[in-house]
Amino acid sequence: MMRKQMMKKVTAVLAGVVLAIGLTACGSQGSGNNAAEVRQEEEDVTSENTQEPSALPEQEMGDQSDAAQVRQETTSQTEQQAEGDMDTSAEDTDQTSAEGGKTLVVYYSATGNTESVAGYIAAATDADIFVLEPVEPYSSEDLDWTDKDSRVTREHENEDERNVELVSATVDNWESYDTVFIGYPIWWHIAAWPVDGFIAANDFTGKTVIPFCTSSSSDLGESGELLEEAAGTGNWLEGERFSSSASEETVRAWVESLDLQQ
Repeated sequence: MMRKQMMKKVTAVLAGVVLAIGLTACGSQGSGNNAAEVRQEEEDVTSENTQEPSALPEQEMGDQSDAAQVRQETTSQTEQQAEGDMDTSAEDTDQTSAEGGKTLVVYYSATGNTESVAGYIAAATDADIFVLEPVEPYSSEDLDWTDKDSRVTREHENEDERNVELVSATVDNWESYDTVFIGYPIWWHIAAWPVDGFIAANDFTGKTVIPFCTSSSSDLGESGELLEEAAGTGNWLEGERFSSSASEETVRAWVESLDLQQ
């Protein structure tokens, strides 16, 4: 009887041990599964965070594309405006040059004396030069005023013969000159008549006109006033007479005394 009871106890103990072992194994397996699931979830999260960024959504890409296009158009407009400003500046400069401000020295020289003074004036004023050339040039014999049969003497005695044809009596871009110096030798107390053709052929409206002459002994006389009367237009200033051997310093000092706006 007692033996049977002992066997029952042993069997009960063994059954409890077996049950305990089974529960432990199940618990370990469950914990392993849970740990694996946690690790998998962590790996999934890490993978999402470290994955290379994909293409932006179409809306965001469109916004960025529109912004880029706006920047490009703005840049293009700015560049065009800058180019336009430069073009306008260049046009303004060209227009200013074309409107005036330039100086011209016009002269007739029989023996070279007036030519020298004209050159000094042009250098002092940074002026252009226009030479009056008779179609039929005067020879040294023509200029011999002591000979009553010389050309210049005949022209002096017969005013109708003083109409001297010039190679050219008009100047290109005449309207661009604000100041005009007109030089000539003195013949019988007046301007050498080859100048008359130039005066008659041009309109001096709006121009400052300054006569000058060369002579070995005669002064300017009424030569400037007579030319002004013949022109009928322009703002004529009092002229100056220079000796046949006038120096550049003398001529430059006179030009500076005029206080012209250059």
